[in-house]
Amino acid sequence: MVVTPDDTPPGSTLDVVAGSVPPPHHTGIAGRIRTYFLTGLIVTGPVAITLYLVWSFVTWVDDLVRPIMPAVYRPETYLPWKIPGTGLVIAFLTLTLLGALTANLVGRTLVEASERLLGRMPIVRALYRGLKQVFETLFSKSGSTFRTVGLVQFPAPGMWSLVFLSTPPGADIVERLPGGRDGAEHVSVFMPCTPNPTTGFFFYVRRSEIVELDIPVEAAAKLIMTAGMIQPGGNAQQKKLAGLAETAQLAQAARQFHQKSPAE
Repeated sequence: MVVTPDDTPPGSTLDVVAGSVPPPHHTGIAGRIRTYFLTGLIVTGPVAITLYLVWSFVTWVDDLVRPIMPAVYRPETYLPWKIPGTGLVIAFLTLTLLGALTANLVGRTLVEASERLLGRMPIVRALYRGLKQVFETLFSKSGSTFRTVGLVQFPAPGMWSLVFLSTPPGADIVERLPGGRDGAEHVSVFMPCTPNPTTGFFFYVRRSEIVELDIPVEAAAKLIMTAGMIQPGGNAQQKKLAGLAETAQLAQAARQFHQKSPAE
């Protein structure tokens, strides 16, 4: 006996394979509650954490700036409540004005005089120069720090780790590196650790031993923080995997149907 589509009841395996009737779900109330809870957590979790971090930063800046502001300029002096973000606005305007003043001759003269004064202090001198160099490197428009992602063999041959390429080493370091005097090009790299990318290893490696990747630094940071759970490609890669999983489920349902159907 051959089973035709007209003889099969609704909701059968044949209808599931054909796509006319969705497969039956045998989840109970507890399963549905769990699904709804996880869906709500996925939707609200990133938003809540982002708002919390932004609010914490604004509150932190307000607490630093508000004590410095005279009481006559504080909005809470005239209002029964505090306006969040006032300190952040004041800090932004102050830094912008300071940068504008520094750009002219008088500002540069004052900055040079303050730097000479700090340069005469034994302990403060080293701290100030180090912090200034770090800030100039991070916020420089022409800087190329951490703009390229690459792979190096670490911790053993055949095992590859993600690294962020930094600036080339100085001339005094190049002369000490193996092959540096022969013209071998080295580059500074930083290999972050999982799941905290702010910690890791810093070392010099030959550029020829680095496999550069065409992915943004943000995607590489997500890959490291999630231990590979979020791969570069985002939703497109996930949709591709979901399509392959659906095809495999349909193929399995078809095989089960042919095994259960009687022979002619």
